[in-house]
Amino acid sequence: MSKYNFDEVFGFETDTVWGIGCHPLSETAVDRIYELKGRDKDKPLILMSSKFEYLKPYIKTIPDYAAGLIKKYFPGGLTLIFEKSEICPYFITSNKETVGIRIPNHKGFQNLADEIEGKVLATTSLNLSNCPPVQNYDEAKEKFSNTITLIKPDGSSPPPRGTASTVVLCTNETPLVLRQGEIFI
Repeated sequence: MSKYNFDEVFGFETDTVWGIGCHPLSETAVDRIYELKGRDKDKPLILMSSKFEYLKPYIKTIPDYAAGLIKKYFPGGLTLIFEKSEICPYFITSNKETVGIRIPNHKGFQNLADEIEGKVLATTSLNLSNCPPVQNYDEAKEKFSNTITLIKPDGSSPPPRGTASTVVLCTNETPLVLRQGEIFI
């Protein structure tokens, strides 16, 4: 049982940038994220967790090369995009057949994910669309404390480094880097 409300929206640190997220099966909370950010509904959210085993049910197939990327770079600043499974809601994927997954290398985020029912969050960066992500807790508090539940950093991990994750499409015979970020592939 989670100590958090099913429809709650959170702001939190990760290893790369500050994020905003919610339970992946709460369409109400996902809609709030889009509304709060002014985010285009054509831009999907990604799923994040503390362990790959919690994300795996949302993925249809994992190519061999992707298993190697997972082993080498998880946890860390890498987002992998796979064909989604049947349990992954279309309201997260913007009606696309793919879903991005990531495991941040950040103890504070991992603790939060482990406290959520199902241990997975639907996420994106904590910012207004087309603006940079917030840089620290004080900025997050100033901009978002009246609209979401902010998780105060506990000091168990360094603050976000400010570089977004690398995004790799894993639906073809070879990986395709869509955004070069934290990890060089």
